Amino acid sequence: MSLEPFGARLRRAMDERGPLCVGIDPHASLLADWGLGDDIAGLERFSRTVVETLAERVAVLKPQSAFFERFGSRGIAVLEKSVAEAREAGALVVMDAKRGDIGSTMAAYAETFLRKDAPLFSDALTVSPYLGYGSLKPAVELARESGAGLFVLALTSNPEGGEVQHAVRADGRSVGATMLGHLAAENAGETPLGSFGAVVGATLGDLSSYDLDINGPLLAPGIGAQGAAAADLAGVFGAAVRNVVPNVSRGVLRHGPDIVALRESAEGFAQEIREAVAAA
Repeated sequence: MSLEPFGARLRRAMDERGPLCVGIDPHASLLADWGLGDDIAGLERFSRTVVETLAERVAVLKPQSAFFERFGSRGIAVLEKSVAEAREAGALVVMDAKRGDIGSTMAAYAETFLRKDAPLFSDALTVSPYLGYGSLKPAVELARESGAGLFVLALTSNPEGGEVQHAVRADGRSVGATMLGHLAAENAGETPLGSFGAVVGATLGDLSSYDLDINGPLLAPGIGAQGAAAADLAGVFGAAVRNVVPNVSRGVLRHGPDIVALRESAEGFAQEIREAVAAA
């Protein structure tokens, strides 16, 4: 039996807990800042602290798979445990793995993260469409079957992304706009929110030339350490701001390992975002 669709579960979590996604990004410098070793013990302590402190409070936790994969099989075991415990505590888990391939390989990636009984099953997965949006079909189909979701890279905040995403196709639309159009089609008719979202950087400034109303969530990295603020969201996302899931990683994580400071930071960002959305 599949879960209730991701979009519906996300809408409810955002309304109840506030629209905040906190990353779980145990890179070496952050482990050092926490006084932890760049090893399995440090990885496990870091991840457990974030999950135990925030999973009952925030709408979404987003582990970055690469920071676990670099430790090999033991790192993956920590990731599996973190995902399971976060979901058990009530947070939705977006696996930030940015997978993208064709045919049976894309299907295998989908099985890894989107099959309901898989050890790494997550509520949603970040994917790259730059082998063509159609290459994501196995992930789209399995997400629908499982009640999971996808976040498709559309308008990313890294400066290199523009050479692909802003490139104009023969039909006059940019590549990024084309991806948004595909997602709008996936979400057509879904209520209260579709399950197929886009990754759109909160640092990109005025995006009024793009139709961000895809009836799906917009995962927005860039709040906090990358320079964007909650007050910027309405100007970037316009009428779609209610469907934005702002991601904060370093802005919250830098307060660890102090549990109280981690919690207060996350609550502060959630409140700022809630107020900014309400005022839009």
